Amino acid sequence: MNDRDLNSAFADAEESPGLLLWQVTNRWQAAQRATLKPYGLTHVQFVLLAALTWLGTEGPVTQKALAGHAATDPMMTSQVLRALEARGLVERRPHPQDGRARALAVTPEGQALANRAVVAVEACDAEFFGALADRTAEFTRDLRTLKASSS
Repeated sequence: MNDRDLNSAFADAEESPGLLLWQVTNRWQAAQRATLKPYGLTHVQFVLLAALTWLGTEGPVTQKALAGHAATDPMMTSQVLRALEARGLVERRPHPQDGRARALAVTPEGQALANRAVVAVEACDAEFFGALADRTAEFTRDLRTLKASSS
């Protein structure tokens, strides 16, 4: 314990991995928001549009499968998909194997937008994570480890 009023295991806030992750995440999200603004997409809209474009090459995609792949809340996923559908970027169709389900599909406009935006997002990531230099692959492995251990 330290001599501060906060009963923390850390002598300095900069020692807390949770706080650092929070701060870095906020800065990364701000960079992503600025990058996606010209495309008229929020970050979650981009993530779902790009994920659906990616998954759609493997066959019909349900909302549940999309939310699972993107690690998004199912209710929020539904709301975001409605917004993308209203813009003509996504459509819902009858599922070919499950009469109770709807299959999601990216429209040609949605695919074109996803492909333009992903170039900008990946450039933003390259710039943001560039400070890691040759440690980016190691950092990515560490993120995968954290993701797997928190599932």
